Amino acid sequence: MNVLFFGITKDIVGSSEISFSDDFKPINVAELKKQLISSYPEFLKLNSLAVAVNSEYADDSVPLNGNDEIAIIPPVSGG
Repeated sequence: MNVLFFGITKDIVGSSEISFSDDFKPINVAELKKQLISSYPEFLKLNSLAVAVNSEYADDSVPLNGNDEIAIIPPVSGG
């Protein structure tokens, strides 16, 4: 399972991509968020965080599979 990061989330993780091993794969988006916050507490500072699974925005209940492409999308501000 590959997780892609953009903007500030990329800075927090220190990489544009991480992979979860077969030993621990989050079962849904909510579990993925909990794991990211546990591993990278700076995520708590973000006002919001969008997750896309296979190029579609996903809420916390969306199940995850090992071959999914997951994107973590930071809050966007405009001016």
